[in-house]
Amino acid sequence: MKKKVCYLLAIALLVTGCGKIPTLENGQEAIVTFENGDKISVDDLYEEVKETYALTSLIKMIDTHVLEKTFPDYIDTAKEYADNYYKALAENYGGEEALLEALVQSGISSGKAYKEIMYLNYMQSHAAEEYAKAQITDKEIEKYYEDEVVGDIEVSHILITPEITDDMKEEEIKNAEKAAKEKAENIIKELKKADKGAIATRFKELAKESSADAATKEKGGELGKINKNTLSSDYDELVDAAYKLKDGEYSTKVVTTELGYHVIYRTKSYDKASLKDSKEDIIETLANELLNEDGTVVVNSLTHYRKELGMEIQDSELQTQYAYYIQNQLASITASKNE
Repeated sequence: MKKKVCYLLAIALLVTGCGKIPTLENGQEAIVTFENGDKISVDDLYEEVKETYALTSLIKMIDTHVLEKTFPDYIDTAKEYADNYYKALAENYGGEEALLEALVQSGISSGKAYKEIMYLNYMQSHAAEEYAKAQITDKEIEKYYEDEVVGDIEVSHILITPEITDDMKEEEIKNAEKAAKEKAENIIKELKKADKGAIATRFKELAKESSADAATKEKGGELGKINKNTLSSDYDELVDAAYKLKDGEYSTKVVTTELGYHVIYRTKSYDKASLKDSKEDIIETLANELLNEDGTVVVNSLTHYRKELGMEIQDSELQTQYAYYIQNQLASITASKNE
């Protein structure tokens, strides 16, 4: 423990250098005066603020400058996001007045201040994503392509949902789920009776008769051309099961998802896209995985872009605070990960 503290102190001392404290022009000019001639000067205020919440405001100002210089083409997108998010939140609160009241109670002075926070958060998230993408190696891309990238497939399904109402008791719900699953199993039995060359036709007939998916039942249950992550996460089990089938095969066991019980039929498969055509999507996927798995990436990304623009905090006391701030952020993330 002692060594760790000394290490952090050493970092802070290296960063602060000789202890420079900038002075403000007309820093002795009074902001507040008293009858007896006493005053509170600009320098007094600066010193007071510096010891409390100056670092938070300073980092906000730094990152706004750094990220707008680094990603100028993304500014309008981020501002639009902040405006739309604020409007949606105001509607959720029943109007802007109610939202502003809630913001003031949480320490945010105005709608403009809140939008600035959302704007900067969005810019920071974009910066983290771009930084994470830059960390992905060609070797990682090639491995993901070989192991994970697959061709599209065409799939149809028949969805059976339990007939459940809000006033049902637990036992009644279980019975409804059991009945729905049995119905799906009976559909599989019907498919087994069909001649091999007539399975596709019979599947369409059964979908039109029994499927609870209004969007696909009249098309014989066709989900169209899909790939991994094409559909919502509600379909994950269905997609996994479909990729285990061969063209012209149907599921001989009921597939259970968040939506209900499915019988699926794989119609056709396609070759997977080339590495060149897949590369951008692979990088984005791996970058998102990196961001989800390693919280230090966000901190390191912002530190990286600040350094790229040659950011130096001239006030040695604030620079010390900044050094501790970065170290504490990284230490906190590492500690949380190890719990």
